[in-house]
Amino acid sequence: MHYRSAVQRLFPVYMSAIALALVGLAGMQSCAPQPPDAAAAPDAAAADTFAANRPAFTALRAGVLPIIDGKPADACWQNAPWLPLSERWLGEPYTDADFQGRYKLSWSDSFLYVLAEITDDTLIDIHPDGLDRYWDDDCLEIFVDENRSGGNHQYNHNAFAYHIALDGRAVDVGRDSAFRYYDHHIRSARQCAANTCIWEVAVRLYPDTYLDDQPQAVAPLLLKPGKIMGFALAYCDNDRSPERENFIGNAPVPGEDKNRGWIDAGIFGQLELKNP
Repeated sequence: MHYRSAVQRLFPVYMSAIALALVGLAGMQSCAPQPPDAAAAPDAAAADTFAANRPAFTALRAGVLPIIDGKPADACWQNAPWLPLSERWLGEPYTDADFQGRYKLSWSDSFLYVLAEITDDTLIDIHPDGLDRYWDDDCLEIFVDENRSGGNHQYNHNAFAYHIALDGRAVDVGRDSAFRYYDHHIRSARQCAANTCIWEVAVRLYPDTYLDDQPQAVAPLLLKPGKIMGFALAYCDNDRSPERENFIGNAPVPGEDKNRGWIDAGIFGQLELKNP
């Protein structure tokens, strides 16, 4: 009797304690970090960013396709305005005798066209291997982000950064972080007189699904009026030093570190393709 009475007296206490424990456990679970809902998680494209207040450029469609020969005689270049290439991304201040640059843009169904006029008092390529420190040789660099997504493109093809060497070969970094030739993306020619060279380039645009090991698996894009893309242009200038002495671009880059174009497509300008 005494044992049963004790159990009867203590049973409500036990039940209250269990109830309090369950409430506490529920509270702990509600405060614990929860895994994100799959539907709410942003995809890679949505996570990309395009920096605010970037410069805007326009390219007019070429009525007659230019001949890529390094000569500015084509009709599309006669109607295109010169744009400055004068933003110092790396290096000390330079003189006009050392470097001057400007460029024009045009496009067709298959290509974005760039005509760059570069005055450089010393043209040099000190690396016989075109995949060895190519950025420390004189070269023209064209950055394209075909869907203006911005964001990181260091080891992916969210954007491309084509370094076009003096021999015309084009290099960028692949998905495997290896330096690769992308000559099939680029057609270029260069003509020089004294210290001034005309670089004429036709660039095929590829989506971010491009595969380095299966280059024929992803077709280049067809371009249309109204298309907006990320675009930047730069020049690596070396005057017989172990490293390039200047890196000059076409768009201002905020902050102290201005050498970010090879990683961050968000610093590109915005280019819109239009009909004349």
